[in-house]
Amino acid sequence: MKYLGAHVSAAGGVENAPVNAHRIGAKAFALFTKNQKKWFENPLTVDNITLFKKRCLEYGYSAEYILPHDSYLINPGSPEADNIRISRNSLINEIQRCEALGLKYLNFHPGAHKKLVSEDECLQICAETINICHQKTEDLVLVIENTAGQGTSVGYRFEHLRRIIDLVENKERVGVCLDTCHAFAAGYDLRTRADCEKTFSEFAEIIGFKKLCGMHLNDSLHELGSRKDRHANLGDGLIGIECFRYIMQDERFDNIPLILETRDSDKWAEEIALLYEMSKER
Repeated sequence: MKYLGAHVSAAGGVENAPVNAHRIGAKAFALFTKNQKKWFENPLTVDNITLFKKRCLEYGYSAEYILPHDSYLINPGSPEADNIRISRNSLINEIQRCEALGLKYLNFHPGAHKKLVSEDECLQICAETINICHQKTEDLVLVIENTAGQGTSVGYRFEHLRRIIDLVENKERVGVCLDTCHAFAAGYDLRTRADCEKTFSEFAEIIGFKKLCGMHLNDSLHELGSRKDRHANLGDGLIGIECFRYIMQDERFDNIPLILETRDSDKWAEEIALLYEMSKER
């Protein structure tokens, strides 16, 4: 079964995210558990936590289909001493917020080397960050998102994600989120069914679908291999609609959160309905 949703607003409190997801016909959702432009935030209150859990239960959202995202400030692969210290402390804090909400996952980007170390050294630092976070938290799974490779970001090759996973000690607590726009911008073609077969076969060989904990379904404003992270609504970009039909009809993408981060949130309900129609064609 497919579990579709979007990265919805949690303005006014995390307890509002399930309500916003329900309004667009979502069976899954993503959210920020705090302001994504701040390192730290006031702790969640008992009321925040209780109402979030109550509304998730009311609208039928279980932890397996909720994919929170961490702050954009965090650089888990930072080679700079002060930045890696605050990044790790902030990431630990975000994990603890998710655990307080009863969530299973936290989605994050693997970071950037800032031209101060090699890509592989950056990947090693990221893996060390994950190991430290695991030691200081309970059981949440950290979900590494592939990147477009913009700037000095790592994680734009499947091999990068595999390298991090190989260096993580507790492999039960690490997974992958695959963003279609990022993959396309990084050079993985998704425009036709044949392209999808090739790209996802490569993913299966290098990482494996058992590690796929979620996806971000986004079209791309820029061309294949552009290394530019600019999302478009489904069918309005240069990937085109066939990729998303392929995903909706392939059982390997069942039972994980499939999250829209497309540009026009007013179209989310329409996009979700369209994707569910595609899933019926298989």
